[in-house]
Amino acid sequence: MDTINLTIDHKPVVVKKGTTILEAASGIGIDIPTLCHMKLEDLNIENKPGGCRICVVEVNGRRNLAPACCTEANDGMEVNTHSMRVINARRTVMELILSDHPFDCLVCAKSGNCDLQDMAHRLGIREIHYKGEQSTYREDTSPAIIREVDKCIMCRRCETMCNEVQTVGVLSAINRGFQSVVSPAFEMNLDHSVCTYCGQCVAVCPTGALTEVDETGKVIRALSDPTKTVIVQTAPAVRAALGEEFGMEAGTLVTGKLVAALKRLGFDYVFDTDFAADLTIMEEGTELLSRLQKHLDGDKDVKLPILTSCCPAWVKFFEHQFPEMKDIPSTARSPQQMFGAIAKTYLADKLGVKREDLVVVSIMPCVAKKYECGRDEFKTNDNPDVDYAITTRELGALIKLSSIDFKALPNEDFDHPLGESSGAGVIFGTTGGVIEAAVRTAYEVHTQKELPRLDFDELRGMEGIREATIDFNGLPIKIGIAHGLGNARKLLEDIQAGKSEFHAIEIMSCPGGCIGGGGQPYHHGNADVLKKRQMALYTEDRNKVIRKSHENPYIVKLYEEFLGKPMSEKAHHLLHTEYFDRT
Repeated sequence: MDTINLTIDHKPVVVKKGTTILEAASGIGIDIPTLCHMKLEDLNIENKPGGCRICVVEVNGRRNLAPACCTEANDGMEVNTHSMRVINARRTVMELILSDHPFDCLVCAKSGNCDLQDMAHRLGIREIHYKGEQSTYREDTSPAIIREVDKCIMCRRCETMCNEVQTVGVLSAINRGFQSVVSPAFEMNLDHSVCTYCGQCVAVCPTGALTEVDETGKVIRALSDPTKTVIVQTAPAVRAALGEEFGMEAGTLVTGKLVAALKRLGFDYVFDTDFAADLTIMEEGTELLSRLQKHLDGDKDVKLPILTSCCPAWVKFFEHQFPEMKDIPSTARSPQQMFGAIAKTYLADKLGVKREDLVVVSIMPCVAKKYECGRDEFKTNDNPDVDYAITTRELGALIKLSSIDFKALPNEDFDHPLGESSGAGVIFGTTGGVIEAAVRTAYEVHTQKELPRLDFDELRGMEGIREATIDFNGLPIKIGIAHGLGNARKLLEDIQAGKSEFHAIEIMSCPGGCIGGGGQPYHHGNADVLKKRQMALYTEDRNKVIRKSHENPYIVKLYEEFLGKPMSEKAHHLLHTEYFDRT
């Protein structure tokens, strides 16, 4: 491998050819400030447009300052990263950026968690010497994401996520000069575009230009209403990330403290979405086995591979971009929506509460879940199965608002009957987890034999596309896994071209799956954070007494008392859905 020698701040450094100055400096512990730069580890994607110019450095022999993020290091180069000339230039650039930025930090959704705010503080900006016209744009509010384009600084991180990682193609730079901004084509609203609401643009935006629709106020009003019974469900990925909002190490499991916090917030019952994940496996697994049997019987019309359907951003993606394939995914609803349907029928009857007086709140790692709640097919007489979905970040803010000492909370247990879950339900929160959970149940239902092992390492990992073959006692089941919509696109195109030999494919829209959801604590593409969250879920799975969905006694009781059997008429009505051509 070719290497070069250079000096940065009088420190010698040896790097491989092609390394940028920013990377070379980082390798020896020198921190060069950046705003637009974003490196997504394990995805081989780097956003380095050199647009913000905050990272400029002084290179000996070069007349102008060089942007460190996109300037390649050369042999013999001498770099000064913090000379007075460099500091003055960075401060000037920051003042120019701020001169065209709203000054509503006190009420901004990103206040306290804003890279621009942090950078202004780091550079010691106390006044702005440049006054002039400020660009103004209308606010765009969709069911899940708010765009306040006045706050866009043209870093184009969101564009990289939308186009290169997710391949959705909604966001790009439009207009020229002072009016240039990142927006959908023709400045259309997000809800008129093919946006999937995956929230990955929100996750990387350094300002308040892109934020989730905050429903915390609606939840507070519901909790304050004595006429309402308010219940809450918590997604599996939340327990592996919420602690980060309170300074805990990434991957710290806070399941018991999460339950305790929700009870102190005033929820009447605290349940677990993992229960509904087990329910999803019963329905989706039965559907998989049904299609496989038809395939083995020679039915040429059977639709294979079956695709998982837990992720609303993924569902919206194929409805827009692959509508001719909408009969391939499982018809099973997501765990969030299955929970809502069961809560407002089975549970409401047990509690003696009218449907309209039962408020169902979801704590989700996902921004798209807000959109999913509002889909018409998940409503009865205009009353939604799930009333409100708030993100992990929103829950963290609500706990802080309530002055709850999260770290000091004792561990408490979920309520029953919708709070009991298996380890299979827990691993729904990571890429590969849904299909592994399905395999645990489908194998035993199909073979009528006990699994020789429960951990399927071949289905685990962080590679964008993975494949494995699982032996169902002589029947080889070929499985594909993709996380990130760009990877999903590749598998769908293979299916279109007749190249796919998979029987089942799991797809999650966010890198890492739900652990990397758009509503999780900001991780800025740090793969180590995602891996720690992933391992936390596998740890909780191993520690569960019950690790297979079909062995959850409350799931068994639900079918005995209410649903009959998987894929029954009642189960199909409450737990399954349909998809739509959105072209």
